[in-house]
Amino acid sequence: MQKFVFDWVRGELYQRFSFVFFFKFRMLNDIKELSLVDLILKEYPHLQTKLETIFSDPANLLFIFDGLDESVQQMDFRSERLCTSPQIQESLSVLVVSLVKQSLLKGCYVLITSRPTKLALIETQNFQRVSEIMGFFPKERKLYFDKYFLDEKKSEMAFNYVRENGILYTFCYIPSYCWILCTVLSTCFKLQEMCFELLPKTVTQLFVTFFANILTNHSRDTSQVPAQLTSLGWMAGYGVMEHVLGFESRNLETFGVNYSSLLSNFMVESGQGPNVTVSFFHLTIQEFLAALVHYLDYSHEKLQESLDKARRFEDGRGEMFLRFLCGLSDSNTRAVLQKHLGDFSPKTSVGVINWLSNTFSMNVRPDRESDDKRKILNMFASLFESRNRALVAHCLGANKKFQFPEFHLAPLDCTVLAFILECCRDPELVDLDSCFIQTEGLERLYTILHNVMELRLTNNDLKDTDMKFIYRILTNPACKIQNLSLKDNSFTEECCPTLAAALCENQSLRTLDLSKNKLGGPELENLLNVLSDNACKIGNLSLRATKLTHEHAPLLVSLSGNTNLTHLNLSFNYFADTGSEYIYELIRKSTSLREIRLDTNDFNMESIERLRSLQKYHPNLNIIL
Repeated sequence: MQKFVFDWVRGELYQRFSFVFFFKFRMLNDIKELSLVDLILKEYPHLQTKLETIFSDPANLLFIFDGLDESVQQMDFRSERLCTSPQIQESLSVLVVSLVKQSLLKGCYVLITSRPTKLALIETQNFQRVSEIMGFFPKERKLYFDKYFLDEKKSEMAFNYVRENGILYTFCYIPSYCWILCTVLSTCFKLQEMCFELLPKTVTQLFVTFFANILTNHSRDTSQVPAQLTSLGWMAGYGVMEHVLGFESRNLETFGVNYSSLLSNFMVESGQGPNVTVSFFHLTIQEFLAALVHYLDYSHEKLQESLDKARRFEDGRGEMFLRFLCGLSDSNTRAVLQKHLGDFSPKTSVGVINWLSNTFSMNVRPDRESDDKRKILNMFASLFESRNRALVAHCLGANKKFQFPEFHLAPLDCTVLAFILECCRDPELVDLDSCFIQTEGLERLYTILHNVMELRLTNNDLKDTDMKFIYRILTNPACKIQNLSLKDNSFTEECCPTLAAALCENQSLRTLDLSKNKLGGPELENLLNVLSDNACKIGNLSLRATKLTHEHAPLLVSLSGNTNLTHLNLSFNYFADTGSEYIYELIRKSTSLREIRLDTNDFNMESIERLRSLQKYHPNLNIIL
């Protein structure tokens, strides 16, 4: 959001706004009641004499409130209690809700950011738009590396390494993670050591590596480091559990935290005089330290209390803390910090693993379509962080179906799901219909999808260039896929040769759904030649709404040569009466068809009756017109 404001200042974004007021919820947590005027002057005192003029044209104003999940106040957007004047004192929540519901400065614009877990718990119908911040797209990740390193050779070397490591590359869509990776890589270059093999594979390992880098390069008195991080960790944990993000001097005294040069690498001061507070640079750093302290200073009671409490938070604010706890249960992950912090408590690992196993078995059923998919993915993410394959297999038990239809899966979700599937023996179904996985998601998943018996990839905006991943899935020697749905994507005739080549090699596929893709064109012949071959094992084929016309109808006659083909769907195309002659020939010649769907193809009644007349010659065939 700071970048958002920066681009506005530079004249590159939203120039229709004359004023942009930027607030961080975490910096407003100590506010009880104030007016909108007070709120603005607290951040922008130089506007003291200008506010009346500014408020006179609300349509030119944009209010940005960053980090709703970091606010201790509950925002009730259904509330009828509203503020109508910038001079009236109210709670922060009432002011924000009033701006959103336009009872205050009607015509102004409001932009609020939040972690998705918090957003899921609030009423969003008052907002004109709810958008997801996608982070860096692939080209922007490369640009970030170029701008960070400035040296073309180093940038290329670092980016190529990260690009080849699927998990690291996925991390890079989050700008702060991209910065951490570049920081660690730049240290490797400075030391003239190719320490790439030590680079992280999980989010926990990413932060472990980041902390190890700081402790190596920014800590002089190493003997005090464990004690300092322990004090800081308990304060961080208190903040996570009690939703405290800004710490006053009394908090530091309570937990014995001395603001040293080491701690300045993790925290920043704000305010002046007696009102100075310190907060962590990023909430994720606070969450990592809150988890790490349990391995530095083990207490069975504190660990169980923290695990249970974090799990019960309805706003999801305990999720990253839980992932870090699970990630640190892996001894190889912790080993990177051991030389700085000494031995860690193995009892913490045992406690975390037992808790994870029990919680999963009682609360998670990935085979049930009705279950809360975000909760399931959060548990999967914790298992992924643990890197404990035996634990994953134990937790999954007899679960062999993974259903996430109409649930948006981010690239990192796909990376996590790939790891879970890898640990599952003989998965039966992976349903990713309408998950918007796109190219990057499929790239994370394709290496393991050949193990599935039924794979659904309907409506994921997959394109012709993505067919190479489908090719690799289907041509894997161990491919077990029997049912494959590629329905309603963005495939065109250009992908047909690649798919045809895959079907030539594949021996497992029995059902193929290509509906609602624009396959009409010269390259379609390549695909139909393979599907027509008697060696093709596909028995159920759907070409529904694939933009086929009378020009493609002659090619379809050859499908009669595939004696395994029993069900064929050609409905919702454009054959018209000219094409009906060839459809007639296809049905007449076929000896294996049991059902053919031809409805909505612009046939006139004469063509329809002629096609129906074939029924008496094929009594076992159901012709649907």
